[in-house]
Amino acid sequence: MRAPRWLDLPPAGAAVLALALFGAILAAAGKHPLQAYYDTATYVLASRQGFTELFVRMGPLVMTALAVAIPARVGLFNVGGEGQLYMGALFATGAALYAPLNGPLLLAATILAGFAGGALWALVPALMRIAGVANEAITTLLLNYVAPLAVAYQIFGPWRSPESSSYPQSHRIAEAARLPSLPTTRVHAGLAIAAACLALCVYVFNRTRWGLEMRAIGANRLAAAHLGLPVRTYLVVAMALGGGAAGLAGMAEVSAIQGRLVSEVSPGYGYMGFLVAWLAAGNVSRIVSMALLFAVISAVGDVLQITQRVPYAVVNILMAAILFSVLCVGPGARRR
Repeated sequence: MRAPRWLDLPPAGAAVLALALFGAILAAAGKHPLQAYYDTATYVLASRQGFTELFVRMGPLVMTALAVAIPARVGLFNVGGEGQLYMGALFATGAALYAPLNGPLLLAATILAGFAGGALWALVPALMRIAGVANEAITTLLLNYVAPLAVAYQIFGPWRSPESSSYPQSHRIAEAARLPSLPTTRVHAGLAIAAACLALCVYVFNRTRWGLEMRAIGANRLAAAHLGLPVRTYLVVAMALGGGAAGLAGMAEVSAIQGRLVSEVSPGYGYMGFLVAWLAAGNVSRIVSMALLFAVISAVGDVLQITQRVPYAVVNILMAAILFSVLCVGPGARRR
């Protein structure tokens, strides 16, 4: 059934509707929505520190959105970006702490290990889907709860630093394994890695035979198999590449932001990345604008805790409002 014409909104219209719903919720709670929007503009968009923080948040959002967009190209649903991010952080930390390398080689090993951690974690649901054991949407979602436990096991056990008695975390990684950052900011090279991955996806999807074959498989997997396309290979590779992208986000959080493995590697980037990819409606190049939107949303929580005295959970309310609004996006706006 087609949505009513008044619900046939473009993604930007869905975002505006979400902000209006969020404002109504704030007003019902006795807060001041216009003041909230003004504070967001003042402390996030008009502040140098606040504005640069948006780019810090955009990097992992782009990577976790790609973790959804790449498998979606062949008709797979990867809901496990959060778990793949955690496993990327775990593998990257292991390489940074124990790889017998120095200098640029140690950083390269850390990056590759982060990619491998996310890719291997995504391979499990892909192989189960190919074997007909379970649907990948369910398995990737459930594995989101397992990966943080693997991280907790390491930082409470073998990798626990004796310096952190009250807050378990790993030993600090070597400086050679740290991603470089811009002076006086937290903007780091992870954003460049995200941009490179995004550009590569745009090129492969739109300019290569592989992109065309992936689209054919996503449109009709049975017909693609009859045409002789290696459907199973594409399914495995697409899921592994998507998981690897999320793993790179976890690597960047450890290498550039934390400097060590901690229990709260991600504030929910994997789940937000799923919404970013959904709002982008399958358009990889549109992921940038949607990632910026969600970077602003995540910054809103920090600002409103101070100015409006509301908990950070208001971000979840705003994301729920956006999710509700996305359901109002008509088929024309969601066409790939």
